[in-house]
Amino acid sequence: MHLQQRINAFSQLGNFLSQFNRERIEKDTSVAHNDLFFDGFQHQMQLAYEHNGWFTKENVLFALEGWANLLTESNLTEWLSKYDFNDVSSKKVAIVMAGNIPLVGFHDFLCVLISGHHVLVKQSSNDKHLLPFLCKYLELVEPDFKGKMSFTEEKLTDFDAVIATGSDNTARYFEYYFKGKPSIIRKNRNSVAVLTGNESEEQLTALSEDIFRYYGLGCRNVSKLFVPKEYNFESFFKAMYDWNPIIHQTKYANNYDYNKAVYLMSEFDMLENGFLMIKEDKSYGSPIATVFYEYYDNLDHLKKKLHDDSDHIQCVVSEGILDSEIRFGQTQRPELWDYADNVDTITFLLKI
Repeated sequence: MHLQQRINAFSQLGNFLSQFNRERIEKDTSVAHNDLFFDGFQHQMQLAYEHNGWFTKENVLFALEGWANLLTESNLTEWLSKYDFNDVSSKKVAIVMAGNIPLVGFHDFLCVLISGHHVLVKQSSNDKHLLPFLCKYLELVEPDFKGKMSFTEEKLTDFDAVIATGSDNTARYFEYYFKGKPSIIRKNRNSVAVLTGNESEEQLTALSEDIFRYYGLGCRNVSKLFVPKEYNFESFFKAMYDWNPIIHQTKYANNYDYNKAVYLMSEFDMLENGFLMIKEDKSYGSPIATVFYEYYDNLDHLKKKLHDDSDHIQCVVSEGILDSEIRFGQTQRPELWDYADNVDTITFLLKI
């Protein structure tokens, strides 16, 4: 199968997904094979909501919107134009997927197939309904994909390389179990924002999206703030206010209540507004409904700290501070070439 065939197949998948967004779910008669798949995919979405309380309709549709916007022929062509796929020898690549946000492993899945390899997927039990259905759609729009996509719930066997995502603890297991195989092993990472006190209301409001989207469960969610000494959090809390309905989500509210009780019993200093707590802490990973913060005295010293701690950081949100910074409100809208942990997955796949 030629690269252009694979691009065409995924761009058709993007067309299919474009029917499902937060503004509306509306059938487009021009989309290929819609009579077979439109209603079925809505059913799979419903199963995803019912199976995992964090996968609300809003968040599932947000994820689908993102992939619909990315999976266009122009985006795919631009992304892949810098690589040479001429000498790829097809291998079987296993992917161990996380399940913290909807379709979180889809980029790895896309990279493996678009590179011309076979994929063997071990899904998280928290996110098991959407991807297998989309595979069926891909097989119909591009029959050459048949036999190149498989799923297992058993121990992984008979594969040539692996991409595995998990916690720091599971990463140690992955490194032992997959030793001797070409691999990308991903550990815990968190995202941070650097504030100067000069941010506009619009920027801080956009930051609320980086914090609350997916309930803060993604590695691209901002879980920590770096703020200057004497920073006034009043504007920050004001900008967060539009997200106050989040406290009515039972799982989020339970975490909020639990973590608040822990902080109060431990007599930790913290600020809260009824649905979000902020606490001074040097750690990068904060509990649900909590954002940590740390003061800085000097931006140059902070830049060095962020560089030294880069293995723990997925994204840095700021304005005019770092070359690799991400704009406020954009952490959950990565481009196809924004690789997790800054490891170029396509380059890895072309070398195995």
